[in-house]
Amino acid sequence: MNSADEDRAIGEVVDRLAKAFPSVAVDKVAQMVSEARPEFEEVPIRDFVPLFVERGAKQRLRGLV
Repeated sequence: MNSADEDRAIGEVVDRLAKAFPSVAVDKVAQMVSEARPEFEEVPIRDFVPLFVERGAKQRLRGLV
């Protein structure tokens, strides 16, 4: 996965999580995704990074609701 594909996939994560957590502002969802992403910055195989970011952000969002 190249960086453009990863960025697109992360954008899709924000969209999915915004739909899953409608009571949370989209800006807050995007912030949670952004906060989860650096944990995987040094991972050499990037294919599953969006999945891991989604799981981390989802866990953080559950703490808000």
